[in-house]
Amino acid sequence: MEALDRLMEIMDRLRGPGGCPWDMEQTHKSIMKCLIEETYELADAIEGDDVDVLREELGDVFLQVVFHCAIASDNGLFTLDEVIHELCDKLIYRHPHVFGDATVRDSDEVIKNWEKLKRKEGTKSARESILSGIPNELPALLKALKIQSVVSRVGFDWEKPMDVVEKIREEVREVAEAIGSSDKDRMEAEIGDLIFSVVNLARRLKVDPEAALRRTNKTFASRFHEIEKAAKSQGVRLSDMPMADKDRIWEAAKKKG
Repeated sequence: MEALDRLMEIMDRLRGPGGCPWDMEQTHKSIMKCLIEETYELADAIEGDDVDVLREELGDVFLQVVFHCAIASDNGLFTLDEVIHELCDKLIYRHPHVFGDATVRDSDEVIKNWEKLKRKEGTKSARESILSGIPNELPALLKALKIQSVVSRVGFDWEKPMDVVEKIREEVREVAEAIGSSDKDRMEAEIGDLIFSVVNLARRLKVDPEAALRRTNKTFASRFHEIEKAAKSQGVRLSDMPMADKDRIWEAAKKKG
């Protein structure tokens, strides 16, 4: 609490009389981009497995929460205390197997109960569709995963992962047909279906598709850098290096891991 009080005092000073002009003029919308950027930087820190950077980035994300609460408080909407207490109440309510008499078999049942309790709540959970609560601004890959996770909890799901693999094969064939048609709109639609199905397979295998793709991006960049280094050492432009040489260097980098 001492640390939190210190942070709030600093925020009050920044946004108060004689404080920082930039901090004072910010609104929820104006700093929304900052929250998104800081969240991705935190994700990088988690993947980088660097404790010092992780601690710093967690602080940056927490600052965004405090900043939004300060803006709301200045406008007479709500305070940080209210946000925390509401969160505490929600955590207790949605964990009846910890704070109440309910029992669960495993983490999957915990998630199912969580969703049931959310739907019973009278605030943002009271929607026409179970998909209504999924933010529109989520990155497409993450939103696809969220959609699939939500509908699976009401039984709309593939029976086995291999069923999804067969669906992916079907989607690949449809992409090939779309390419043959030279219809760009159709190609976009079919590629979207293919990506959606791949995300579905990742979900069924309990693999985070975002983390998997980020890992592949990192691997690709590392192997391509080997091609760049080879071109530089040979004194040739990358664009002039024969594709066969690029493939050979790529395969060598692949074998190194």
